[in-house]
Amino acid sequence: MWTRVSDIDRMFGAMDLLRSRMDRLFTDFDRSYGDDYGWRVSEGAPRTNLYDRGNQLEIKAEVPGLAKDDLNIKIQGNYLEVSGTRKSDAPDGYKAHRVERGTASFTRSFTLPAEVDSEKVGASLKNGILTLTLPKAEAAKPRQISIQ
Repeated sequence: MWTRVSDIDRMFGAMDLLRSRMDRLFTDFDRSYGDDYGWRVSEGAPRTNLYDRGNQLEIKAEVPGLAKDDLNIKIQGNYLEVSGTRKSDAPDGYKAHRVERGTASFTRSFTLPAEVDSEKVGASLKNGILTLTLPKAEAAKPRQISIQ
């Protein structure tokens, strides 16, 4: 039995239609961001790393182009919120011909793996990296129990 070319074209057309509908259904589902794998971080939100250093937690967040006055950090118990605003850097009276670094606001919130002592939290900003040092609360620190 001979198959007509139009039958093959119709079959590939149906496959393309199925693929486009599946792509629309699963838009951005489990796609990588650049060379990273896993969930995407929303546009404009800083990428962060969280480290456990024994007696303290440390968070490093990428916030290029932001000054310390543009950032706001709140902590309560084991809940941390980092927010900020990227403002326009165009001088007054100038007309912008190209704007690729837009203005934006972001908020990132984290549930930390342990309670922290909010009175001793430290924050520094150097070369576009925000570093938060979060000492663990005494109740969250591991203790050695001696046997009697």
